[in-house]
Amino acid sequence: MTSKERMLCAVKNGKPDMVPVAPDISNMIPCKLTGKPFWDIYLYNNPPLWKAYIDAVQYFGFDGWLDNIPGVFEENTSDGMKERAVISKSSERIITREFAEKNGKKEWSEFVSVYYRDNPPSYVKASLINIPSSSGTYYPLEGISPQKKDEDILREVTEYMRNRGIAGVGVYPPSLGKPYSEKYSVYDYCDRYEEVKQWSVNEEYKVLNRLQKILSCPVKPDFILTGGSGLLIFNTPDILRDITFPCLQKITTMCKKAGIPSQIHCCGPEKELVKMCAEKTELNSINPLEPPPMGDCNLKEIKRTFGDKLPLMGNLHTTEIMLFGSVKEVEGASKKAIDDAAENGGFILSTADQCGRDTPEENIFRMIETARKYGKYL
Repeated sequence: MTSKERMLCAVKNGKPDMVPVAPDISNMIPCKLTGKPFWDIYLYNNPPLWKAYIDAVQYFGFDGWLDNIPGVFEENTSDGMKERAVISKSSERIITREFAEKNGKKEWSEFVSVYYRDNPPSYVKASLINIPSSSGTYYPLEGISPQKKDEDILREVTEYMRNRGIAGVGVYPPSLGKPYSEKYSVYDYCDRYEEVKQWSVNEEYKVLNRLQKILSCPVKPDFILTGGSGLLIFNTPDILRDITFPCLQKITTMCKKAGIPSQIHCCGPEKELVKMCAEKTELNSINPLEPPPMGDCNLKEIKRTFGDKLPLMGNLHTTEIMLFGSVKEVEGASKKAIDDAAENGGFILSTADQCGRDTPEENIFRMIETARKYGKYL
């Protein structure tokens, strides 16, 4: 099988030729491999992150899992701001800010984007980093490589990925807390329930409308990624059932009708979400099944309880094993995960979240090597 065939077989609960292996290196490691400042990738698209990721897949030789192709029928979220400018630049970071011209004056966004030399960017309120409400000195933002959108970017990315793996588009249901809602939190849900509930209904309409455009596009992604990081950190299970789960159910049903697999990503606690999805959605696959202390998932238990209904992807500890562990420990943890969850297929060996920037390359290579040798189906 090719890597693409292997991954698609696993997310559909099939039994591929061997256990697919796809460590989550979605951001930091691809940027580091370019040898460039991270702002070249995140700000100037030189190269764009999706390309840096696929190049990293080829470098390591694992089964690719590109979680989100950018620019696919996305809404403008700039709150009326039309342009961006550089308001600060040093050897360590570049800060940009959006603005709009109104009545001959610049109206600046209350948020700024901070691009770092060796870390992913931050999007924060200007006041939190002592930037005044009105920027003084600023410079034109120039040199950004233009990126395609919608059908064109889908075609470009999937053609570049070829058979190295699968490429998805992120479609996320409404939920509380950053980054999913800048406006509402658990406190607002308790204090202003009707307002928050109506917001979730409005957001669901937008989400499903966008998903329909993606599913109707002549060029299709290999899967739809849904859920969201930390869903059960920013939301209680009951809140999730109320404002997030109805949309989530519709997303998975629409994907099933379109013949495109759906997958959830939810780092942090996820055990309750696994149960909800296995019993009441058309979901195809779930990751990263983070173990304690950051998560609450026991891979062997989840496989035994839900593996016949829901393919799994996970769950090597990203710090204890991948970042600080020895190659021997990585090999042992990889074998254990395969033993715990690979029987009869429906399993992708991965990490329990994104690998840190300084994860040793030899650990990633050993994880892949172990899956290739130990994860073959007889």
